[in-house]
Amino acid sequence: MKQSYLVKTDGYWRQSAISGIPAHSGVYFVYAATYDKSSDSVSLQKLIYIGEAGDVKSRISNHEKWYNWRGHLTTGQELCFSTGYVSPISRERVEAAYIFKHKPAENIEYKYSFPFNETTVNSSGRTALLETYFTV
Repeated sequence: MKQSYLVKTDGYWRQSAISGIPAHSGVYFVYAATYDKSSDSVSLQKLIYIGEAGDVKSRISNHEKWYNWRGHLTTGQELCFSTGYVSPISRERVEAAYIFKHKPAENIEYKYSFPFNETTVNSSGRTALLETYFTV
């Protein structure tokens, strides 16, 4: 059955500030970013990974791919994160849609196949480097 999802993404949290990520069900995005101290802002350079979890804060903090994620950083870059609330029953489908659409370097599953029915995702909020409206 066709399904549409609205995802409001929040962020961005620098690696040094992941304790501020809220604990909620949903999807999360991992970026390579540069930090500008004078403006206290980040500039996202590359989408590295997309994941889903019942508790995105805990999942990011304890993820086994930190080493791999860091391998995508160049001099002056750091990891940065954003998250979006998605209900527990829809997380995997929404994650799969984002991965299939964006094909981040560190994702494998769903990168070249989408095993769900037609899915539309409408994203708002902190959406740098993301397509904000798409159907797969």
